[in-house]
Amino acid sequence: MSLPSRILAPGDTIGILGGGQLARMIALAAAPLGLKTHIYAPEEGSPAFDVAGTHTRAAYDDFGALEHFAKAVDVVTYEFENVPVYTAEFLSRHVPVHPGARALGITQDRLDEKTFVSRLGIETAPFAAVQDEAELEAALAEIGRPAVLKTRRFGYDGKGQVIIREGDDAAAAFEAVGRHPSILEGFVPFEREVSVVAARTEDGRFKAYEVTENEHRHHILFRSTVPANVTPAVDAVAREIARRIGESLGYVGVFAVEMFLVVVDGAQGVIVNEIAPRVHNSGHWTLDGAVTSQFEQHVRAIAGWPLGAVERLGHVEMTNLIGDEADDWQAILDEPGAHLHLYGKAEARPGRKMGHVTRIFEE
Repeated sequence: MSLPSRILAPGDTIGILGGGQLARMIALAAAPLGLKTHIYAPEEGSPAFDVAGTHTRAAYDDFGALEHFAKAVDVVTYEFENVPVYTAEFLSRHVPVHPGARALGITQDRLDEKTFVSRLGIETAPFAAVQDEAELEAALAEIGRPAVLKTRRFGYDGKGQVIIREGDDAAAAFEAVGRHPSILEGFVPFEREVSVVAARTEDGRFKAYEVTENEHRHHILFRSTVPANVTPAVDAVAREIARRIGESLGYVGVFAVEMFLVVVDGAQGVIVNEIAPRVHNSGHWTLDGAVTSQFEQHVRAIAGWPLGAVERLGHVEMTNLIGDEADDWQAILDEPGAHLHLYGKAEARPGRKMGHVTRIFEE
C-alpha cells in the first residue's frame, strides 16, 4: 500500500519515473498548474530532463538514490509500465505512489492481466499459459489456429510476439519468443482497433474520453482518430469497461484500455486486449483536441484535484512521426491547422517515435 495521499498545492513537486516523451509531456502539463517536476531515469540525455526543474540519473534498483528522490517529491508517478514493481513498492514506503504497485504488477504480466480482466466478466480473447513446448501444443489444440504467442512480460509495439498459423512449427514459434514464459491468445477477427483513455482519482472520481480509433503499421501506432466509427452504445460500453477496470485496480491517474472492435450478426462489440497503466499514445490527440489533455488530467488525478472536462474540440486526427518522418517538421509547421509536437530525441532510428502531429477539423 502507498502512503496516504494529500491534495497537492501549487509549488509541490511530482516525481516521475522514466524520462521519455510521456514524462516530458506530463512535466509540460504540470508547469502551467504551478507544479514542479523531478524526473528519475537511468538513461543519459532523457528527453524529459530538458523540461523538468530537476532530474536524477540513477538505476531503478539504486535504493539510496530512490530514497533521496522520494524525500524531494510530494507524489511519485511513472511514464511506462516496465518500472520494476520493487521500485514502486520501495518508494511507496516513503511517498505516495500513483498508480500503485498492484496495478503496475498486474499489467506487466500479460497472463495476470488477462486473468484479471476475465474475472471481472469482461470479454478477452481466449488464452492459455505457456511454459514450454508441451504446454504450447496443448494450448494450440484447445484454442486453435491462427493464434498469437506472446511473452508474458516486457513486450510492446509488437515485440515479443509471433503469430502461429496452420502449418507453422510450434517449436519454432516458442524459440522466436526466446522460450520465455508466455501466453497463447486466440486470434480475434476484429474490424478495427480502438481504445479508451480514462482517469480516476483516489476518492473514486472517474472520467473517460470517448472511444478512439487506432491504425497500426508494423505493430506501431500510426494514426488515432476521434470520433471513432462506433455506435453510441459501444462507446458507452467501452467507457464502462474502463470504469470497472479502474475501480477494481483502485487506480489513480490516467490509463488506457486497448480493445478490438468486433461485429457479430451486424452488431458491434468490444473485446479487451491490453491495459496500459499510464498516459497513452492513443490519447495524444487530447493535447490539442480536447478541453483537457490526458497529461493535465493525469496531473490532476494524482494531485487529488478535480478532473477536467473530456469533450473534444472537433474531428481530431493524431499521426505519429516515426524515425526520419520528423525531418519534415518545416513542412508540418507550414500546414494550416497542424500542431507539431517533437520529443527532443537526439537520434532518429527506424521504429522510434520522434514526435506527433494533431490536426483538428470542423465537423
